[in-house]
Amino acid sequence: MEIYQTSVDEKYMRRCLQLAANGIQGARPNPMVGAVIVADGRIVGEGYHVRCGEGHAEVNAFASVRAEDEHLLPQATVYVSLEPCAHYGKTPPCAELLIRKGVRRVVVGCIDPFAKVQGRGVEMLREAGIEVTVGVLEQECQWLNRRFFTYHREHRPHIILKWAQTANGFIDDHFRPMTLSNEHTQMLSHQLRAEEDAILVGHTTMERDRPRLDVRHWHGPHPKRVVLTHDRPLPQLLDDLYQQGIQSLIVEGGRQTHESFMALGMWDEIRVETAPVVVSDGTRAPLLPIGVELYDRLECGGNVITSYRSRQAPRPTSGSPT
Repeated sequence: MEIYQTSVDEKYMRRCLQLAANGIQGARPNPMVGAVIVADGRIVGEGYHVRCGEGHAEVNAFASVRAEDEHLLPQATVYVSLEPCAHYGKTPPCAELLIRKGVRRVVVGCIDPFAKVQGRGVEMLREAGIEVTVGVLEQECQWLNRRFFTYHREHRPHIILKWAQTANGFIDDHFRPMTLSNEHTQMLSHQLRAEEDAILVGHTTMERDRPRLDVRHWHGPHPKRVVLTHDRPLPQLLDDLYQQGIQSLIVEGGRQTHESFMALGMWDEIRVETAPVVVSDGTRAPLLPIGVELYDRLECGGNVITSYRSRQAPRPTSGSPT
């Protein structure tokens, strides 16, 4: 029975993750959250956090329940990828909503690291007599909101180092800029920009290349542009970004800029695009730091995008939303 229950819980939690991923642009700076209401062996309601300041996933899930299914709620199990909030913010606490609806059981993917929640939502539900299960697909749920988790746990943005290189490991041609991305990978790069809060280059790259750092090949908001200079030490810059509420940062500078982040251990993901091009001289691509773990490889139009993460990061199974 326990194995069966685990299988069922994981199935519905995966649906929560699918729903939650739809909020990757609109929900921030709030986390992405999905919720599914199951009763009588079927989904009777589901929703996700669409936009910051608007209804949370649980609110939208209950709003989707048809009138003829309302009587099933006292026997329902609610699945939610992140712990229901227990505080008043721009919206009322979702834990109170679950209690008011009188559901039988709540299954939580992972605990919210935000200081005003951190277990209080689960505690409130249990005190109300609701059965609560915590930690179903926990790694996947944490990975989906890795930006949010890094920001609240490390008090800095989630940092993604990103560069393009030739097949023989150069980032330029005889120290002159060169285009290594193709039409497809450029679009993917701009998608990444639309999903992150800020993008950083070194002052040399800014002065030499004058990059636009926008999302002209994708739909979404432009990331905040940041330039690394000698006037502001890297730890101070990251603290400034944290104070501004910047939860994620793409680093697209040259080798020296990337190595400055690696030297301080200030990175969470690394994304390397390798083009089928060979040059005889130029600036060598950065060396991968100790502690990287390959988690994705995508071939696109002849170029290969390889993604790594820190070994301390959550380890979702393949096929989980990113």
